[in-house]
Parts: sequence; C-alpha cells; structure tokens
Amino acid sequence: MTESVERSVHAELVAVLVAVTNGEPRVLTTDDARALPAGPFELSHRSLQAGLRAWVETQTHHPLGYVEQLYTFADGDRSDESGARVMSVSYLGLTREAGETGVAQVGWQDWYRYFPWEDRRAGTPALVDAQIVPRLLAWCDDTAEAATRSRRRQRAAITFGLDGAAWNEDMVLQRYELLFEAGLVPESARRQPGAAAAVLPGEPMRHDHRRILATGIARLRAKIKYRPVVFELMPAQFTLLQLQLAVEALAGRGLHKQNFRRLIEQQALVEETGDMATGTAGRPAKLFRFRRDVLLERAIAGSKLPLSRGL
Repeated sequence: MTESVERSVHAELVAVLVAVTNGEPRVLTTDDARALPAGPFELSHRSLQAGLRAWVETQTHHPLGYVEQLYTFADGDRSDESGARVMSVSYLGLTREAGETGVAQVGWQDWYRYFPWEDRRAGTPALVDAQIVPRLLAWCDDTAEAATRSRRRQRAAITFGLDGAAWNEDMVLQRYELLFEAGLVPESARRQPGAAAAVLPGEPMRHDHRRILATGIARLRAKIKYRPVVFELMPAQFTLLQLQLAVEALAGRGLHKQNFRRLIEQQALVEETGDMATGTAGRPAKLFRFRRDVLLERAIAGSKLPLSRGL
C-alpha cells in the first residue's frame, strides 16, 4: 500500500510598499534590502488586509495608507524550510517616505536597484545592449528544436523591444520571468540546483520577492494610465514638474513636458493653490493640489503617457 504524505499549506502576506522621493521610485524592504515586508496570516487576524497592516507596522513601524490586493502566488514548488507549501497573498501599497524607519535592517530602496533594465528615462540602459540582449539571443539559439528557437526569439523581441517591437513599460514581470527562465538571474539557480546563473546587474531578493516586486511595479505602471493613484504619492502641494517627475519615475520613461501638462489640464485633476514654490533654482513655480472631488467622481479614462520622442 502506498503511504500518502499530507503537506500543510501556510499563507504568507507580502507588501509591495511604494513611495516616490526626490523624483525616484522607492520600495520599503526588510532583511537589509533583501526582502519585502511579510509575515504569516494568523487566526487572530480579522482579515487578510488587517493581517498585512499588522505585519508591516510591526516590522517597519510604517503605517499603511492606500492598499489593494495584488496577486496570490501559489506555485506548487513554493515551500518553507520545513517543507510546508507556502501561498503568498501580496498587496500593493502607496505612501510617502518618512525618512529613516528606525528599525534595523528595514529601509527604503530605489526599485531600479533590483531592475536596472527597467529605467529608460534617459534612453535604453547600456546593460541591455551590452549584456542582456547577447545572452538572451544565445539562450534562444541554445536548443536543437527550430520551433523552440522561434518561440524564444519571439518572447525576447516582445518583452525587450527587439526586432522592431516597441518597448512596453508594463511588461516588468514578463521580462523578469524571461531572464529567470534563461538562467540570467541568481534566483534561477535556486530552482535549478547545480545551475550557474549568469550574474546580471540587479540585486536579487530572498525567496521569490523580486518576482512579487516585479508584479507590483507592473500593476502600478499600468494603473497610473487609467486611475489617478499617483496622488497618493504626492505631498499636499506640488509643482507640475514634481508631478511629472513622479510619473516618469514610476513609468521608467521620459514624458513630453507640454503634452503632459495639457493632459493634466484636460483631465481637470489639479487646481492652483495660489502659492508659489520657494527655495528652488530658476523662476518660482506655481503650486497645485489634487481636486479631491475628481478623485471621488471618476478615474482618468484611458490616458496614454505623453512620451518624449526617442524614449
């Protein structure tokens, strides 16, 4: 008779907590920048979101504001040290960075530290053409099956904008997963014992937290095009330049200044405060605030990012 072994399932709550500080996208991390805030769902938690808030505030001393459920990761090979299967329920949170956390091993990191190929605000990063593309193409050809070579080449073209394909900033997760499958990130070696993953620039994270972070970045990049969630990341008063820099930081793309301002005006999302920014170089700039009635009434309807030419 075959003996059946029952495996338990643990539920983990993971937070992708994002801020924009000085025009840079930031993510709150634990374990000396190697993990995202996370903890197990416990019977004492009133709900999944309540459990998440409790864990984040306990681990980081940072209160959560806007939060939405991101994705549930329940792959069959996700397990902890005891062999129990782990299901991770992830959330995306938007907030403002409040300086030092005051907690050891907890801090804010630039999210391009983990995904340097995603920052195209100044054009295509050098590492894409110098390192990623050659290694991806070598992987595409590293099979005897013509159909497999073709599928791999097509995926590489679509995700990294090769062979005339356009770069899609929303495909953060697809790009990471392609690099993972090709064995080009350190996390690949964890799933394939004995494999020596090529080391590309970009910090790895514990478990599959970099994959979860990629999912959060992708969600936010897509969301800023149809809902005004960037408001959650801005101070009460700001200049239009500060708003543009925040959107550029999140999207990883440079935006056309006049078209961006025209879009904001057309959507009637902001209003002048009557004050001027002080202490900045150049001419004083008008300060704006978001119209809260607009936030309650509607979302941005199908707006595309007004990209700068050539980016």
